[in-house]
Amino acid sequence: MKTNENTISNASNRRRFLKTGLAVAGAATMGTGLLARARAQGTSSGGGLTQGDAAILRFLAAGEALEADFYTQYNELGGIRDSEQPGGSGNPIYTHKLRKIDRNFSQYIHDITDDEMSHRDFLNAYLVSKGAEPVDLEPYRTLQGSTATGSSGKLRLTNLMQLTIDSSWWTRYRSGTNNPDVNPTMFEQAVPDLHKGQFTAIPRTDNDLFPEDHIQAIANTAAFHIPTVEQGGGSLRTALAQRATSVEVLRLLISMGPIEIMHFQTLSETAGDAPPLTDPTNGLTFPNLNSSVDPNNGATGAAVRQMFQTNLIMPEPCPFISTSLPPCSVIRPTNTTGVATGALKFLTAMGLFIGQSNAFFTFLTNLAEAADAAQREV
Repeated sequence: MKTNENTISNASNRRRFLKTGLAVAGAATMGTGLLARARAQGTSSGGGLTQGDAAILRFLAAGEALEADFYTQYNELGGIRDSEQPGGSGNPIYTHKLRKIDRNFSQYIHDITDDEMSHRDFLNAYLVSKGAEPVDLEPYRTLQGSTATGSSGKLRLTNLMQLTIDSSWWTRYRSGTNNPDVNPTMFEQAVPDLHKGQFTAIPRTDNDLFPEDHIQAIANTAAFHIPTVEQGGGSLRTALAQRATSVEVLRLLISMGPIEIMHFQTLSETAGDAPPLTDPTNGLTFPNLNSSVDPNNGATGAAVRQMFQTNLIMPEPCPFISTSLPPCSVIRPTNTTGVATGALKFLTAMGLFIGQSNAFFTFLTNLAEAADAAQREV
């Protein structure tokens, strides 16, 4: 990875963006940004959308474009290239390590890429059909991706090479006593090291293809990165659906959301098959989650085994709505307050946008704040 004045400036921009909680560039920018356009749009003639519904769909369309971008990077190097998903030529060593985790991993990557592209294209077409503006992130395709064998070398929207992954979804869905909507708590990490540094989920250059445990650690990182994103995708749509006015928009959200959950369920099981190892180049350790030892604090026992055992992938019933009600197995969280800006902040903290410009962050912030401002109109 090259380090220059622009990279340092972008890193500073990202830190400032996180510190201010997704602050926008200023009143002048906002005045000419999405919010002003959305307010001017209102409900158009010929069956148009409310400004709130349009804002929700535009934020989700941007999210799908970002997902389609990073899945394309995965597919070029470790997926399946065909008429549905052309581009790149594949990296045999990286692909082998992915398939060591799950022999179907390449197929999963290909099919999820196809899903996310279809969501992106459908949402933009739907917006246009209702007289609303689509979302175009192409002006922000400025990031250099992998130059390893198999990559197309195209510029990217997202950065898969400096990820800080929050794997607490692993324990959040196994907890029978806590739900972030009802009684928020700090859920433990499945792979604590992934949350402490910056790690690549794809080979950056051919130098990353060796030694063997290094490239396997890169594949393992991909295995935990994908469900980290997908669990948020299903939760986000469930939350935003509560703000939709149009029954058709509600139908759209509740039809796409379960697809994200399918991705999460499939890849959460796959992540559990990532082989335990320590990367000799950076010390990144993937623990044996079936050892009955808590990788966060070394605790042992039956409760630890249930919290980390890899084949326990079905969500546990947890508190829902109120602790006075019986536990219920649900998507978590689904609280709708600030959910769009929260999702954007989560992705930013992950490092997915390292290297992006202030204009990129401002554009996405405007989209997120407009989505959070949407109100269900009856």
